[in-house]
Amino acid sequence: MTAHLVRRAADVPPPEYDERGHRRRQLVGEDDGSVHTGFGVCELLPGGTVEAHVHSYEESFCVLDGTVILDVPEGAYLLEEGDYGLLPTGVPHAWRGAGDTGARWADMLAPVPRARYGHDTRTVPALPRRDPVRIDVRDPRTRSFGHFEPAQMDPGKQSQDLLAVSASMRTALLVYSGITVKMMVDADLGAVASTMFMVQYAPDGVAGTHDHPFEETYLILEGAVDATFDGTVYRLGPGDVAWAGAGCVHGFANAGTGPVRWLETQAPQPPSRHSYRFTRDWEYLREALES
Repeated sequence: MTAHLVRRAADVPPPEYDERGHRRRQLVGEDDGSVHTGFGVCELLPGGTVEAHVHSYEESFCVLDGTVILDVPEGAYLLEEGDYGLLPTGVPHAWRGAGDTGARWADMLAPVPRARYGHDTRTVPALPRRDPVRIDVRDPRTRSFGHFEPAQMDPGKQSQDLLAVSASMRTALLVYSGITVKMMVDADLGAVASTMFMVQYAPDGVAGTHDHPFEETYLILEGAVDATFDGTVYRLGPGDVAWAGAGCVHGFANAGTGPVRWLETQAPQPPSRHSYRFTRDWEYLREALES
């Protein structure tokens, strides 16, 4: 049977903070049968730290609320709600709490960290403590970062002023059948193992059942959606997470009167062709052959 996973927000209580003021709620991982996807929500208290370390996997992140400082060899960056970015494999990095309330961010790890290899993470010497600066997503020197605003999902309100908060083609929306998609992390940002993007369905938005040769994860941020995975329908709301393994047949329909929006990831990156296998097309062929 093809794997899928649904985790309700209330069913996964966060762990205790560690001695440095950090905790991570794992929502998709090795124990779930995932091969390419680790996904979780991290929290860091004001003044908390995550010491410098490297991974043998690629990490993408999206700040959900609060402010946090990210230290990398090139500098220190103050990240706020809506900021996202990429940490390539092997790049040393550390986190510092900022502001009065700390921060919370989603992370996507590709391929999945393996417990038998120390979760594929090693501590490294501390990075220099530098004064943080805000990212400038139009500056090529900080091209591994971007910024998202919910208003970017409205195809009728696009403007140069609004689009200036993202760089290059990451300003573009894909719009079809009541669905809008805004790419965040992909090959254009330097990713090689995964993608991260925002999806929004209008009240009449529907995606028919289909499957992929890669894994997908969905973190619901706003609204309600009826999500079908391998024939089972789940009503998902804010904070809920779902994961579809390669070959899992899935589809979505907005279940409310307003928009539904979620953060989505894919790993490995989709192939240039045959990323989608829609059920309706193969059912049409079957019926045509039978007639």
